[in-house]
Amino acid sequence: MASHHSDRSGPDLALGIALADLPDGGKLVGHRDGEPVLLVRRGKEIFAVAAACSHYGGPLVDGLVADDGIRCPWHHACFDLHTGEALRAPALSPLACWSVEQRGERIFVGLKREKPSPVRHESNGGLIPARIVIVGGGAAGFAAAERLRREQYQGAIVMISDDEALPVDRPNLSKDYLAGKAPEDWIPLRGQGFYARNDIDLRLGTKVAAIDVRASEVVLADEARVAFDKLLLATGAEPVRLNIPGAGQPHVHTLRSLADCRRIIAQSGTARHAVVLGASFIGLEVAAALRARGVGVHVVAPDERPMERVLGPQMGDFIRALHEENGVVFHLRDTAASIGASEVLLTSGRTLAADLIVAGIGVRPRIDLAEAAGLSTDRGVLVDAYLKTSVPGIYAAGDIARWPDPHTGENIRVEHWVVAQRQGAAAALNMLGRKKKFTDVPFFWSQHYDIPINYVGHAEGWDAIEVEGDIAAKDCLLRFKRGGRVLAVATIFRDTDSLQAELAMENSNT
Repeated sequence: MASHHSDRSGPDLALGIALADLPDGGKLVGHRDGEPVLLVRRGKEIFAVAAACSHYGGPLVDGLVADDGIRCPWHHACFDLHTGEALRAPALSPLACWSVEQRGERIFVGLKREKPSPVRHESNGGLIPARIVIVGGGAAGFAAAERLRREQYQGAIVMISDDEALPVDRPNLSKDYLAGKAPEDWIPLRGQGFYARNDIDLRLGTKVAAIDVRASEVVLADEARVAFDKLLLATGAEPVRLNIPGAGQPHVHTLRSLADCRRIIAQSGTARHAVVLGASFIGLEVAAALRARGVGVHVVAPDERPMERVLGPQMGDFIRALHEENGVVFHLRDTAASIGASEVLLTSGRTLAADLIVAGIGVRPRIDLAEAAGLSTDRGVLVDAYLKTSVPGIYAAGDIARWPDPHTGENIRVEHWVVAQRQGAAAALNMLGRKKKFTDVPFFWSQHYDIPINYVGHAEGWDAIEVEGDIAAKDCLLRFKRGGRVLAVATIFRDTDSLQAELAMENSNT
């Protein structure tokens, strides 16, 4: 998961390098006092920052420099080269920065710089809210709370989550953590102390029953009320549940929460035969993780190909072959009819042995609270470019938000972790009166064994797929086009191309 340069790789930057070794636009990794340092040159400016992304340790030397920022090749985090600040999720922590001095034709890296003092920004209009309430403890809710404090917001923050666990790194639950390759301390986005230090009133295991729009109050299940000046709804999505005989048995699971993941891990220790229902991203990542634990896996799905709806037929065939190479058996164009104590009966009549079953048959946005409160909805909560709902003072972000996407010209809703984090941060700024339009290009990554798939943009439908490179050789770029326009790009091991595609979409007009 994490990549770490040797502490002594490259030149000792305290001793200096020749200016000619760092051409304009160039990047170079060296070290200073045992720490890997990345040098970046933009015109006359030379920056020295930590060489590894603060998210999963991606090598920033392989990233993309644009607009005085550097973007991570793995998961598209972005950092300010001047300050090291994490500008975009999925990174939350800043990069260390060093002083740089040019003497004649040589560049020297000096001491690590002190972290700059946070700057309080003034509102662009309206009063700074005295209390902000966040409903939801997922990616969007956490990112909003974190950004509010990073922006030196001094008011009260109440974060209400019906989960029992601290906000977690959810992508890991179907990837390395489920596979047994990620330690426990990688899972919380921040430890308990973060919330105490930042005076965030995090209420876990707490259910919101209603939103009283007229009184500007959130009503809890125990009938207690929490007043708000601004409210962020970040209730996320919930797994679609099986509705077939036997679906309620203890060896039948969905995967959304840390508790779900731990239950699957506990049963995988004794399970020999697992059946995954659904050939979605979650379903197939679960299949890969269970294979890593030595469990036999059969995948049952009604589709003709896995993930064809999102990635098209060519990539679907590749993904199927990749999983089959790793021992997964597919039963496509089929579904589960009923579940017994140790088997699954398929609609085709076939019976599969199963002492562990995971249903990955989709999720649905949790919009009940919004609907009951009278907010405008359409298969999600409708928001404007500032993530404001139809009710003043109430914002929505993450899996529930349907927003005007400038790249497709359509209102879209996506269920991507990075999008949720970025929307949470943008909503935080807007609740403070900063008037920041959300224009980020959607991005997600999926991991199958040691093969990552990066996807930028959003294509619900297309009339052409251009394939560059060789999918089977795991070196490819796919452009999903409609009417000659690129809506999305998927890549395998073409990280720079993925970053450049993202930048091109950001710079394009609708």
